[in-house]
Amino acid sequence: MLGKQFSKSHSKAAKHGEAEASQLLRRKDPDRRFFIKYVCDIMSVAAYCVFCYRKIGTSGPTTKKRLPWYDIRKVAKVTGSFILGGFVFITYQVLSLNKLLKIDTQALHQEKLKSYIYVRTASLSPSEYQGITYRARKEIHKAVRRILEKEAKIFRTSFSEQFSTFDGEDHECALWLLLKRTQSEDKATRLQAVQDLASNSHWHDYQYVTVAQTCDQRTAIGLARSKDVDLRFFLPPPPLPKIKTDDPIEDELRLLLVSLPQTGLDPCVQYFTSLALRESSQTLAAQMGGLWCFGGNGLPYCETLSIVPSETVELFCLQALVQHSKISSHCDKIEAKGGLQLLQRIYQLRKDSAKIQRNIIRIIGNMALDEHLHSSIVRAGWVSVLAEVMKSPYIIQSSHASRALANLDRDMVKEKYADGVYVLHPQYRSSQPVRADILFVHGLLGAAFKTWRQQDMDRHLDRRASEGEEEYTQCWPKTWLASDCPSLRIISVEYDTHLSDWKAKCPVEAQRESIAFRSSELLDKLKAAGIGDRPLVWVSHSMGGLLVKRMLVDASKNPEMDKIVNNTRGIIFYSVPHHGSQLAEYSINARYLLFPSVEVKELSKDIGIGDLIPVDVNHLNICKPKKKDAFLYQRTLKFIQDVLAPEL
Repeated sequence: MLGKQFSKSHSKAAKHGEAEASQLLRRKDPDRRFFIKYVCDIMSVAAYCVFCYRKIGTSGPTTKKRLPWYDIRKVAKVTGSFILGGFVFITYQVLSLNKLLKIDTQALHQEKLKSYIYVRTASLSPSEYQGITYRARKEIHKAVRRILEKEAKIFRTSFSEQFSTFDGEDHECALWLLLKRTQSEDKATRLQAVQDLASNSHWHDYQYVTVAQTCDQRTAIGLARSKDVDLRFFLPPPPLPKIKTDDPIEDELRLLLVSLPQTGLDPCVQYFTSLALRESSQTLAAQMGGLWCFGGNGLPYCETLSIVPSETVELFCLQALVQHSKISSHCDKIEAKGGLQLLQRIYQLRKDSAKIQRNIIRIIGNMALDEHLHSSIVRAGWVSVLAEVMKSPYIIQSSHASRALANLDRDMVKEKYADGVYVLHPQYRSSQPVRADILFVHGLLGAAFKTWRQQDMDRHLDRRASEGEEEYTQCWPKTWLASDCPSLRIISVEYDTHLSDWKAKCPVEAQRESIAFRSSELLDKLKAAGIGDRPLVWVSHSMGGLLVKRMLVDASKNPEMDKIVNNTRGIIFYSVPHHGSQLAEYSINARYLLFPSVEVKELSKDIGIGDLIPVDVNHLNICKPKKKDAFLYQRTLKFIQDVLAPEL
């Protein structure tokens, strides 16, 4: 009865509260929302009390008291579904994380065997992957990563690199993982990571930019020396400050030459510097109203009337800088005076002049011999320029760039290639070991490339016959011999027959023309290039054969270079005048294949060493095969393969 009376009184109170609330709602009072909430709370308490006391009123005195766990079970029935669903969701995410953090050992094994990785392409459209589930998973991944990082800091353990990028996309993970491996302390890991970066073609544009901005100097150089590398891996050269239009480039070159030491130098370096300064002064005088000088010992303007005078003077100044760049202390001066940036400006302005660009890259290659200048060369933007020139179809241009990059690549190349020593093969990084060396030495008035070109054909007389032939090669050792013997390192050397491209005579040129001087100079360069560390075959033409014999004699007398003699397996002489030589007086374990022309055949009868093979061809074309299946090339290839059979 007590419960029923209590419930009736509270029912009346509730009804009274509802009436007051309805009246308040009709009023426009600002505190009505607070009051409504208060009334609703009172009504809720009242309803709960009514429910409880109804139980008390209807229960008899003999009813047993219910246990507390019974109420808990009823609550569990209501909330059980929510708890179970949350548990299933958390379990699914944990299993997903576990799958992401596991390393597929089979994939790693496949990567080691095939030396490359597969990267799955992923869509970058936000509508395809930025759903609720995706964002929830990303947040969980980030939370787990923060937990792992804190755990590593607390226990002072290293944070494993496999967790460093697991919250990114697959292609992003592969990119950052390879970038981190390029900075590994293990050399093999670094080289493999650079190879994987360069050989993979699935990167997006922004990823190429990411690599260009984040990779270190060593990685950038390695990418530049990777075959078929994408040029998007490299940042363009930094912008140069604007110069006044009334200050020509040749004036800046003249100021740079003036700042370099002029005393205590090689006479030829002094001569070329003074000559360049004199000619630039004549140009300046002409611009101020003076007259052109067509005589004297200076620039032969009468031969270059069709060339812009400023470009001609730039060539002359660059030739002098080439001589200065052979001296280490002068390279430091060139770098300190902003020479790298000045050369970059000239290179960009004179893109139509292959000769100017070739001389500039030659200077960069000489400066790259000093390792402490490598960072300055990279900062000046030369790596991207050299990587682009490496793709040039012109062998001379690409070979100059290859020498400069090889001198920069201290992570892969231990040899140093001085001015005049060019690697024709391999010009890129390669995992194939080098078994032996082939060294080409040109003759008088020859060069490292043009001497060994394919024989010029009169194509307008026989166009039909040449339609099915292979493409003309500018240097058959680089194209034909490299494809037939890929495990060889092919080097061509160049020595001065004329010290200046403008036919200016150096006062000491007579002494430089002696075979003894050139032998001593070339031996030092070849030793730095690692000649003698492997089996060696010499290929020489004309006076180059006499130079080869003199170098072998000089090397046999020097204990530091006797390995050049000991590792010589054979020599090929193309039209070499052996008459009067003492070739038979010293002994080396080598065979000699002689290709004399008709003109020198009589001079070679008394040698008595090797195979004498007469060829009905003139002196200049004796080393220029007409095509790959010609007798000259096939006989040369057979000789090389025979003497190097154990290595090949």
